[in-house]
Amino acid sequence: MALTGSSSPPALPCGAPHDWVDRYLLAGPDDQECLRFGTPVDRATLRALVAEQAGRLAAAGLARGGTVALRLAPSLGYTAALLACWQLGAQAVLLDHRLTDHEVALAVERLAPQVLVESAHGPAAAMRGFAETDPVPAARPDGRPAATGHALVQLSSGSTGPAKVIARTAADLLRELDCYARLAAFPKAGERVVLLSSMVHVLGLVGGLLNSLHARVPLTVPVRMTTAGILAAVGEDDRPTTVIGVPFHAELLAGAAAPPPLPQLRRMIVAGELVRPGLPAAFTARYGVPLGTMYGMTERGVIATDLDGTLHPEAAPVHGTELHEDGGELHIAMAASPYPGLDDPTRWSDGRLHTRDAGRVDPVTGRVTVLGRRDSQVSIGGLKVDLNEVEHTLAALPEVREAVVVFADGAIEAYLATERADTDGADGADAVREALTRELAPFKRPRQLTFLPALPRTATGKLVRDTAALRATAAAAP
Repeated sequence: MALTGSSSPPALPCGAPHDWVDRYLLAGPDDQECLRFGTPVDRATLRALVAEQAGRLAAAGLARGGTVALRLAPSLGYTAALLACWQLGAQAVLLDHRLTDHEVALAVERLAPQVLVESAHGPAAAMRGFAETDPVPAARPDGRPAATGHALVQLSSGSTGPAKVIARTAADLLRELDCYARLAAFPKAGERVVLLSSMVHVLGLVGGLLNSLHARVPLTVPVRMTTAGILAAVGEDDRPTTVIGVPFHAELLAGAAAPPPLPQLRRMIVAGELVRPGLPAAFTARYGVPLGTMYGMTERGVIATDLDGTLHPEAAPVHGTELHEDGGELHIAMAASPYPGLDDPTRWSDGRLHTRDAGRVDPVTGRVTVLGRRDSQVSIGGLKVDLNEVEHTLAALPEVREAVVVFADGAIEAYLATERADTDGADGADAVREALTRELAPFKRPRQLTFLPALPRTATGKLVRDTAALRATAAAAP
């Protein structure tokens, strides 16, 4: 029987009832538009698609307490499969559809889901905002049921080497949705969202998809992720519109030469990496609306916001968030570790999450200023990349003796010492690049590969990781 209800979302509970998907994400009038992937989708249609996907997953053996990995591009099929998984009471593992087969195989081996869901269709064309996706679940006989009560499992970066397994409960997802509901400037019923961030990652997933379903704010994903495509998605509806993306998208839009009048645009909100100082002013000058910012983590979701652009570079912690500054690093109060099976006091201890982010907390206002990462994780176009993973992948290649990977000028650079003298020739360089194409997603691959006879080292024998010194060595090499 189809669910019906008022246009206002129900109040969120402290915990997560077993039917939380039906009550807080799928409920609402049958004819109420909720999603738009090229064409509008109402709630009755979405509920029917979720029921269909639940049947497919159950037929593949998925049951309450089971595990399923989704390798699907942003799409209506992905949305339905994810909600169906949770509706069945299973644990969902999200794999970025841009990962290579090699990376996915490593992730599946590591996490052992009972069911793997992939699309019957090929990958989406470049710059497409979403894909045509027909989810096909396949049972994996060596899969294991969930060892914890978490509803969501994500990988911090890729699926190899130093990537962290991060897990969140349904109650934590509902807590985050409550945080969004308390933000006066975040989209409410009667408005709409144009989502540019990936639904596989925390901002697009919770702040975009799940919040829009709960708040009953129709969500549109542009057909094409180009400047023209994004502006067309904003302009196709007269309702007040908020654009959600990463700073790269804001840079793209701020650089538009002559954008059309967009009276419905209320603001853009970005997260995922630090915003360059001049971008908020440039965006506002172009569109006459604020560029809001948010600070968050996969482990926690949204942490602090400046949605009106009046606090930058500061941000105000969201409801229920307790931030601490410890030796220049930001810590967040969390009752339990978000890293299942990992006992690492440098990441979580004594009820605190160690963010690895440098920052300051104002002792009077409680506002936070994020200064950047303190570890090896960087952001490429809003997607997290662990430099250690890239370095380990390069060093494992037979052509490479040692490697150093750095992040400079917004891009990844790799410096390599090779086993064969001819590797720095065209054939050898091509072999390294071909291997990287097989083993790393495109956004993780270094923009520049520099081949050297030997990498510089410190007096104590450690590899030099200073970008300027590496570039000087490269410039002096024959």
